[in-house]
Amino acid sequence: MTSTADSTSRPRVPTWAGRNYTLLTAAAIVTSLGGSGSLIAAAFAVLDAGGDGGEVGLVAAARTVPLVLFLLIGGAVADRLPRHRVMVAANALSCLSQAAFALLVLTGEPRLWQMMLLTALGGTGQAFFSPAAEGMLMSSVDGEQAGRAFAVFRMATQGAALGGAALGGALVAAVGPGWVLAVDAAAFAVAGALRCFLDVGHIAPRAPGGGLLADLRDGWREFTGRPWLWGIVVQFSIANAVLGAAEAVYGPLVARDSLGSAGPWGLALAAFGAGTVTGALLMTRWRPRRLLLAGTLCVFPMALPPAALAVPVSAGVLCVVMFVAGAMVEVFGVSWMTALHQEIPEEKLSRVSAYDWFGSISLMPAAAALAGPAEQAFGRTAALWGCAGLVVLVTAAVLLVPDVRGLTRRTEPAAVRAAPAPEPRSADAERPLGGLG
Repeated sequence: MTSTADSTSRPRVPTWAGRNYTLLTAAAIVTSLGGSGSLIAAAFAVLDAGGDGGEVGLVAAARTVPLVLFLLIGGAVADRLPRHRVMVAANALSCLSQAAFALLVLTGEPRLWQMMLLTALGGTGQAFFSPAAEGMLMSSVDGEQAGRAFAVFRMATQGAALGGAALGGALVAAVGPGWVLAVDAAAFAVAGALRCFLDVGHIAPRAPGGGLLADLRDGWREFTGRPWLWGIVVQFSIANAVLGAAEAVYGPLVARDSLGSAGPWGLALAAFGAGTVTGALLMTRWRPRRLLLAGTLCVFPMALPPAALAVPVSAGVLCVVMFVAGAMVEVFGVSWMTALHQEIPEEKLSRVSAYDWFGSISLMPAAAALAGPAEQAFGRTAALWGCAGLVVLVTAAVLLVPDVRGLTRRTEPAAVRAAPAPEPRSADAERPLGGLG
């Protein structure tokens, strides 16, 4: 029989789940609940206002353009200022923009330029939020349990996205997109309040630098000095662009024309969320030695959703395909975060994260804006098969990078490792890499 003293001496939560980690996870759960439904709501707000696939793409692109423009500045700012303050300010902007979008939809006939403007404001908030949030999360855990901590974080947030997508699709069908957008605005307000209580006392004060441009150059050197880092970012600049177009533009159109309404598409997105929860749960136990090789091999199934939409398959089959894709991409996501945590110095995390985000989404505005014209020129089916083929092509190409195949898991804390000296490079190597510069 276990004694009372023994039972009370055991920690009730893992040692790596400290205050910051808990607050960050709780806030991310709240925004995931609201954000998953708002993606569906924004697309159907455009369609309900009489828009077509091209206009859905323009609204999606309007969010991504400022995200691309301001990400690098956001990363430099997050490495200079307290990251939690940057996160709270960004949440406030996103809250106000979504609240205005909801009010516009609920009270009248929203015009395309109004929806694009408000979506662009939300993208600006995201540009400053994302690098700060990633740096804050990675600095909140340490040691060999970092991978498990990231897996639990992603499992919690993806679980919330699962519920948010299913509920959002149902609410859009039942009461319209305006109320779903209003819920997302409230979620940003709650999350921002939680992030006010984050503690940055454990982070060493930043040494005075040479200004914003010097910080950006320093981050660029850190980024380009690691072939595995820029190689995978180039891969995802293409993969994210075509998958984003398939999800934001073609998915709602296929749902409307072949599946009957927004509800089945919401369920398919929820199935993707369920898959990510399953993948994250797997990564709490599985610790692949070759982090990036295991993760990259699991990106190939991301070609399945656009292929399924191209057929198109039934709602049930689409849900299965989305589940598998979600599980596999989550293996990559946890492996990627673990690699960044162990390889990048803490004081440069937000800048490197900004370059990561910038490269990964740099082609998304063009892809979303061109999705409608591509459908008219080649047909929806051919466009979706093209999306699937590009995912397979770029994922196979990145496996040619030796560091992607060879980078292995280490157990020492990232905070005590010095940044590696940059390797000598020729003048040609200083030029911006294609798609990232």
